[in-house]
Amino acid sequence: MIKKKFINIARSVISLEIKALQNLKKNINNSFNDAVVEISKCQSKVILCGVGKSGLIASKIAATLASVGTPSFTLSASEASHGDLGMISKKDVLILISNSGETSELKNIIRFAKRNRIILIGIVTKKDSILYKESDIKLLTPKVTEAGGIVPTASTTTQLALGDALSIASMNYKKFGKMDFKKLHPAGSLGAQLKTVEDIMLTGNKIPFVHENIKMNKALKILSKKNLGILIIRNKKKITTGIITDGQIRRYSQNNLDLQSITVNKIMTKKPISINKDALAVKALSLMNSKKITSLCVFEKKNKFKTIGVIHIHNILESNIS
Repeated sequence: MIKKKFINIARSVISLEIKALQNLKKNINNSFNDAVVEISKCQSKVILCGVGKSGLIASKIAATLASVGTPSFTLSASEASHGDLGMISKKDVLILISNSGETSELKNIIRFAKRNRIILIGIVTKKDSILYKESDIKLLTPKVTEAGGIVPTASTTTQLALGDALSIASMNYKKFGKMDFKKLHPAGSLGAQLKTVEDIMLTGNKIPFVHENIKMNKALKILSKKNLGILIIRNKKKITTGIITDGQIRRYSQNNLDLQSITVNKIMTKKPISINKDALAVKALSLMNSKKITSLCVFEKKNKFKTIGVIHIHNILESNIS
């Protein structure tokens, strides 16, 4: 009976927050467009500030903005009046978050912004508040019913969602793509999934190149030296014409006695499967799995038959890509 009661509470809280988000969605207007443009065109920093739970939301929004290419940080509302206002420059964009818009700690920051003509974006619920009235761009969040009657829940959910929307919209405005995102997320599983073929491919003298007219006895020495289990076959114009795998060699040697004396172009597989250097490494892994192969030739731009690298499945697995 008690467990069922808690489940009902959970559903009630979630329902309140869903309703708040639905109302927020209806509230989005041209002020949102204005905010996105100012954030995206900011030549300095985007500074966020809030008090209490709104301050925690400000930290999350700042982190999200920074992760998608907009330099951002949070300012402590209490410390702002004790010297930290000096962190704000005239080229910054200031975002203040407050449900009431009358929080005393924010008033000095608002005055400082107006005195120095700093762009002020207010995320606020009450239209008759000082924050709403003084903001250059007003992002109105809906009046909500908080869970438990008083605990900041539905209100902070709307603030967070609005911050996420600003972040994604500014990312879109700045054409901040996957490769830009990768540069800011080099570590962890996310960074691994965003690695490109170029990041982990083998290049230079590590590539087991052989000319298409050399004899297999010489080619086998290169195969052993490079230790990749493949040979990339090229013609005199350095165009890739084929590939030989150690599996092919084993199968051929079982049925033929003259393996050592034949030329590589007699047993190579023509037109090997290749991939662009800018493709995600996870795509290379998927291609290998679907074709049941362990290596791919790598090309750049439209030069599909000019190999600049080789990517082996071991390179992918060692990079924690799956």
